[in-house]
Amino acid sequence: MNLKELSFATFNLYNLNEPGLPLYTDKDGWSQEEYELKIAWTARQLIILKSDVFGFQELWHAASLARALNAAGLADDYEMLVPPDANGTKIVCAAIVRKGLLTGEPNWISEFPEKFELRSSGDDPQTPVIDVAIDGFSRPIAHFTIKPRADEPDVHVYVCHFKSKAPTKVFNEPWFKADKTSYGKHATALGAALSTIRRTAEAAALRFLLTEQMKGNDTPVIVLGDINDGQQSNTANILTEQPRYLVGDSVGGGDVALYTAQTLQEYRDTRDVYYTHVHQDIRESLDHILVSEEFYDNSRKRRWLFDGMAVNNDHLNFDNHKADGTNDHGVIRAVFKHKPIKGQV
Repeated sequence: MNLKELSFATFNLYNLNEPGLPLYTDKDGWSQEEYELKIAWTARQLIILKSDVFGFQELWHAASLARALNAAGLADDYEMLVPPDANGTKIVCAAIVRKGLLTGEPNWISEFPEKFELRSSGDDPQTPVIDVAIDGFSRPIAHFTIKPRADEPDVHVYVCHFKSKAPTKVFNEPWFKADKTSYGKHATALGAALSTIRRTAEAAALRFLLTEQMKGNDTPVIVLGDINDGQQSNTANILTEQPRYLVGDSVGGGDVALYTAQTLQEYRDTRDVYYTHVHQDIRESLDHILVSEEFYDNSRKRRWLFDGMAVNNDHLNFDNHKADGTNDHGVIRAVFKHKPIKGQV
């Protein structure tokens, strides 16, 4: 296979589970009618944004994803990458890959790297000790490889879903219950801080894995995910390592850097109107496609040229997603043309 065009999409499925199965504290889950609307809308998105690779978040049940693929008439075109325990009892990351692209077997990364540490005595005598004791991802990272061209290296794809900004429910903790008088008025701030720490740790742990994968070689990497944070957030900065975006005929590129499709698109547009989530009337981009220098236009090692990004987000203008069958996130698609930089074979 030697593709001339390669496309990726990231798609938060908004708790896609079989009807009647519980979702968090909702014991009844989706009704049959709500489920059918949800499957139909999901299938429509798969048809509209037909991509070589879709990365999914918030999948609960493998059968539901299979049903959406069948409804879209695409079951024969894709391989489903779903962990064996996607039986409706928890949230997983998953993917579908156009047949003929996948190489090897996918794996799901639950634990942080063995050597990963978030511990410091401080940069100066005034800085207190910090020790973050988190050893795994809230949602296991899906990892797999594809070979879009027979004469080039495999592309490593990671699908992630980090902790949301919603405050952690500390009111369930023993220390909180033991002293509600002291902690009650601080529950929101403490919960938000814990969520931020967890999300930051997850970003740093994935960055650790990516650097191990990319350092000192020309391994192409794509990260698809709902990182629950914006393009300029610390979460995104940790993941990307904040590479410099070049202009004109300048060339460069970072060995372990990741470049956001949103930024690449902004260099082509006169106005930034991208958002994938709305909360309390605040529009922001929580869902991202991040690419290594092999997919960056101005990289000395470019193999693929960015050809545009689309965001399907009109459904976010309406709030009743259960009644409409829609999702609470936009769906992003990015396309690349095979066009190695001059001098590359």
